[in-house]
Amino acid sequence: MGAPAHLHGYSFKEYLDLEGASNVKHEFLDGEIYAMAGGTPAHAALTLAVGGALLAQLRGGPCRAFSSDLRIRVPATGLATYPDVTVVCGPLEADPDSGATVTNPAVIIEVLSPSTKDYDLGEKFEHYRKLPSLQAVVYVWRTEKRVESRTRAPDGSWVSREARSGASVAIDAVRCTLEVDAVYQDAGVTG
Repeated sequence: MGAPAHLHGYSFKEYLDLEGASNVKHEFLDGEIYAMAGGTPAHAALTLAVGGALLAQLRGGPCRAFSSDLRIRVPATGLATYPDVTVVCGPLEADPDSGATVTNPAVIIEVLSPSTKDYDLGEKFEHYRKLPSLQAVVYVWRTEKRVESRTRAPDGSWVSREARSGASVAIDAVRCTLEVDAVYQDAGVTG
């Protein structure tokens, strides 16, 4: 998460009002509003490559992939944010305070930037894992051919698997697979 946008003690409704009038996306947590970092061409290309790979595999099934324009909220912690790609299975469940905010992602994909990597892998994951519907979080490194999948096990624990060049990552919850080399090739990113 970037530096606070100097907005403190706001309610979720006030955040939604600000977000509706802003041309920049923000995260919201504990009354604080944080400007989200701008993307790079590599980040945008990787996001689209992953989204495209998932979209093709999900076609005709009960799950849908969404771009980073979909805001999700973690009701247990109040975090509102925009993952790079979100997969929702079945009907969308809206936050009671915002019909445009979804609370039931099955899979979240984050493309890691050097400036947000530690937050995404640590504190932000701790928020995400409190979503009862969430079955997997997938991380795509921007600086190297590396994809990590964190999957919720039947006992509620999380299992991490990593794949690099020549391998693939299975996202069993939505019956999809990401081929590491194909994702990076489609994005035109070497690393």
